[in-house]
Amino acid sequence: MKTNDLAALLASNAGPIDHSLPTRRYGVALLVAAVGAVLLMLAFLGVRPDIMTMLGTPLFWIKLAFPLIIAIGAFLIARRLARPGIRTGQRWIIIVVPIVAVWIAALVTLGLAPVSDRLNMVLGISWRTCLFNILYLAVPGFVAIFWAMKGMAPTRPRLAGAAAGLLASALATIVYSFHCPEMEVAFWAVWYVAGLLVPAGIGALLGPRLLRW
Repeated sequence: MKTNDLAALLASNAGPIDHSLPTRRYGVALLVAAVGAVLLMLAFLGVRPDIMTMLGTPLFWIKLAFPLIIAIGAFLIARRLARPGIRTGQRWIIIVVPIVAVWIAALVTLGLAPVSDRLNMVLGISWRTCLFNILYLAVPGFVAIFWAMKGMAPTRPRLAGAAAGLLASALATIVYSFHCPEMEVAFWAVWYVAGLLVPAGIGALLGPRLLRW
């Protein structure tokens, strides 16, 4: 049988394309990621006791906006990478801009602070646990988002895995913000960014193995 004949035969037996599949799978994955992170946070970390006061503080909403914007960018990229032949375009800028903005703000605040205060601004009181807590809260999302991608057809598994890991960690960081007592931008610039990028790196390493099809 010639190649063209085989292709025609396979195409004739193909069913209609389900265009809603990515939306359904990602909807389930994002729900699992969010609910899983919240339950883990409530069970093992708890909500910061002054959360009601923080909800009236503009800086707290900036703290939430930082991982939220990254989550949006990671989702847009992950959704496209899960399907073959679709380019991500300039969507990566949505991820880069908030990280650069936080780094610039951190440098400004550190530059204006007394030298004796700078190390405390970076380390805060929770630098030993921040990264691990974000990784911990990201586990449900990591598993669920990889499941969503696995059911589609990513042709760039390393990049897709990185996007999946980043999306999971960004959602976890949003939830973690309701526990974390740190309000210094310099702290976020180091430890939140590390908490975002480490799962992305893990996703890039595991993508070729877990997203094969």
